[in-house]
Amino acid sequence: MKFNDINDMTTQVRRDIVRMVHGAQSGHPGGSLGCTEIVAALYFNTMNIKEERNSDGLLNFSRAGIGEDVFFLSNGHISPLFYSILSRRGYFPVSELATFRKINSRLQGHPATHEHLPGVRVASGSLGQGLSVACGVAKSKKLKGDNSFVYVLMGDGEQQEGQIWEAVQFAAHYELDNLIAIVDWNKQQIDGPTEKVMSNKDLTLKYQAFGWAAMLLEKGNDLQEVIRTFDEAKKLAGSGRPIVILAKTEMGYGIDYMMGTHKWHGAAPNDEQLQKALAQLPETLGDY
Repeated sequence: MKFNDINDMTTQVRRDIVRMVHGAQSGHPGGSLGCTEIVAALYFNTMNIKEERNSDGLLNFSRAGIGEDVFFLSNGHISPLFYSILSRRGYFPVSELATFRKINSRLQGHPATHEHLPGVRVASGSLGQGLSVACGVAKSKKLKGDNSFVYVLMGDGEQQEGQIWEAVQFAAHYELDNLIAIVDWNKQQIDGPTEKVMSNKDLTLKYQAFGWAAMLLEKGNDLQEVIRTFDEAKKLAGSGRPIVILAKTEMGYGIDYMMGTHKWHGAAPNDEQLQKALAQLPETLGDY
């Protein structure tokens, strides 16, 4: 997809996010909006995804992901973003976004596997687990001679989980240089700024100390910079080191009254706030 088309996609995805959370009056818009460029760049530019489609025109989905790049969302509360991207990429109908967090919907508040939603390979939402899963798949690909990449997105508050650092050590020991982890370094979490809740100090130095190649993405909401950083990260494959991209994003990016505060981590806009948000996000590809 061309750059301008992906850029239009990010705007439409942000519209999807706020409409979904408003419709359910429940969900997590802040981190979803802040990570939009990252996940859009992965699915519409960076990742090698098999393009075979079924009779309905939807992508055939294999949970095993053999011979293609795979993505894991560890910070599963930003499911509105994940669902919007998956539907816009062609895994399931865009119209299904209207069922977000509804009874019997496949689009639950946190991604789950028992609904068999195409594009979701593992249940997530219990923070700290996604990197471990990604390590297992990356090791499996190595053993099978599968040269495709494994991507995983984590939150920075999630870095306070001990399981993260067990997985970090595992990945370095087994030289999983087909693994590219991204940390949403927005310095906000549900209870406030990470510096006040539990400081992560310098994540760059931490990952480097564990033997990872650490890349700093200063402008995590600049689509061009995001794509360039992913391209550079892929060049590090074969170095024997797993790769982490520390992406400085802004929570709530794209909607002025949501930006830069933890207050919109898990809050839904009311009718008036929704209209203010949509006024800042012109419809580009058609609402669901």
